[in-house]
Amino acid sequence: MRRVPLRAVAVCGALLLTASCGWTGPDTGGGGPLPAAPAGVTAAAGSATSVHVMWNRAAGAPEIDRYEVYRGATKVKEVPGSEYMVDVTRLSPSTPYTFSVRARAADGRLGPSSARVRATTPAAAPADDRAPSRPGRPSGRAVGSRAAQLSWNASTDDRGVSSYDVYQGTTKIHSVGGAQTATVVTGLRAGTRYSFTVRARDAADNVSPASGAVRVTTAGSADGPGGGAGMAPTGFEASAHRADGAYYLDLAWDPPEADGVITEYQIQLDRQPATALVWGADPPRGRATYSFYVGREAGVTQRVRIRAKLPDGTWGAFSAERTVTTGGAGR
Repeated sequence: MRRVPLRAVAVCGALLLTASCGWTGPDTGGGGPLPAAPAGVTAAAGSATSVHVMWNRAAGAPEIDRYEVYRGATKVKEVPGSEYMVDVTRLSPSTPYTFSVRARAADGRLGPSSARVRATTPAAAPADDRAPSRPGRPSGRAVGSRAAQLSWNASTDDRGVSSYDVYQGTTKIHSVGGAQTATVVTGLRAGTRYSFTVRARDAADNVSPASGAVRVTTAGSADGPGGGAGMAPTGFEASAHRADGAYYLDLAWDPPEADGVITEYQIQLDRQPATALVWGADPPRGRATYSFYVGREAGVTQRVRIRAKLPDGTWGAFSAERTVTTGGAGR
């Protein structure tokens, strides 16, 4: 299951580290403007064989269909236009690499390259089965309504810490290099309470226990711009059908307009969790549908609703509630 974390910008101490924006100039080719070069590209080694690459959403028109990630001149990854980070794997230990990102429009035209950023994988640690210590004394504060700054004390490891993974709830939202002990997480919702933890990782991919939780509440109202309002699935419909002597609920909805890809939903029957839906491949980019088994008895009436786990790791609001009767009509 692929999860899509928030856009975050690493900081060391109080200094914000960002990549400069590179752009090779417009070339419309007679078909309108090309996608802009992605800005804010960063790369950090996650282990001896992987590098975590992130970027900002390409601004302006046209609509972005996907992003292409390059190692040197070789394209190594491709992600949907709603994703802004990726782990590049199968790299060699102790090796410097250069990465860049390009945006491709829905009509197939490819924009210019971003600035090139560099990352060096650490040395491999064969037969290393000892995890780093737990990151200590985590702290954080809200930065306005859309961001939070986190910091922690460094972990120790017999071979050295390669990276730190930041989680919101159970969702990994970012990675920073092992020499960094702070990060700014962006793309949050206004008036929302978050719980962040940090784990240390070494070059052999051993992961530490989670740090203590850091609770941060962003400023503003959850019903204002960027808040919880509108974060529920819309156009929710529910009906039932019978197949092979059993009844199934058929659901359809439009995903909330979140800043990133939604891969997980919770479905409730009569206000109790009934099942979880986790897309095993690329999730639908438009209207979604799902069916699940509810039993063999006709005439059973149930109330059904659904909510999404948002890219920032929090649960959105529930959809409108629908009533469905097996062997009957839904409403």
